[in-house]
Amino acid sequence: MSQCDAIVANCALVKDLIKLTYEAGEEILKIYHSHDFNVQKKSDASPVTAADMASHHFIINGLKTLTPDIPVISEEDSCSLEVAQHHQCYWLIDPLDGTKEFIDRNGEFTVNLALIEGNKPSFGLVGVPIANTVYWGGKGFGAFKQRLNSAQPAIAIVCVKAQKPMRVLASKRHLNSATEKLINKLGPTTLIQAGSSLKFLHIAEGLADYYPRLAPTCEWDTAAAQAVLEGAGGNVQQVSGAQMIYGKVDILNPFFIAMGLVEAKV
Repeated sequence: MSQCDAIVANCALVKDLIKLTYEAGEEILKIYHSHDFNVQKKSDASPVTAADMASHHFIINGLKTLTPDIPVISEEDSCSLEVAQHHQCYWLIDPLDGTKEFIDRNGEFTVNLALIEGNKPSFGLVGVPIANTVYWGGKGFGAFKQRLNSAQPAIAIVCVKAQKPMRVLASKRHLNSATEKLINKLGPTTLIQAGSSLKFLHIAEGLADYYPRLAPTCEWDTAAAQAVLEGAGGNVQQVSGAQMIYGKVDILNPFFIAMGLVEAKV
């Protein structure tokens, strides 16, 4: 039995992981609603805030309690990257995906937890703090979302057949000429822009069809949402058509396409 199968079979553990994801979002919102984000620059010049670090520590401590035998790689701990070279199963987390969106106060940021097994995400949880909502799922398991602290139960989400014109997603910050060229090959389209891993979730919920990413991302940016999208019946693949691979020495992803039920692939 894989770790994913063991986790999914343990309903109490799944609930605890959902709760952990939600509460990490609550830690982020405390700072989001404050007046000081304590924005700093990392070695790669990308921003990091007090909220990134608060979520990081909260999730690390929570996972140590819930799954003590599974190591963790976090975006906010560069030393943890070596875990992938020694373990086939580990958590890959982005404590706050969309830090620039957080700084801009537009609400389009997420909390990402992915279980990596055999170089692919087998189970993922994505929290949307501003909406008090957590998404979770994996291939062969299904995909679900739940608004926490409400009377609403969890609901299953599924991809839908691509609409005409196709609803194409693009990053608000990375709509470059290569992406525009690819989109133009699809024929008539409706362009939807969104931040962070929300783009994957839009496809998983049937709100969009196609997301080409021809700009840099890291493995922690995509793993959790890929698992949810695959649980909803969608697919994420390299532009070449090859599968996405996790646990590489280079944490950068190749360019990729995420899609729902799309018949023609570019």
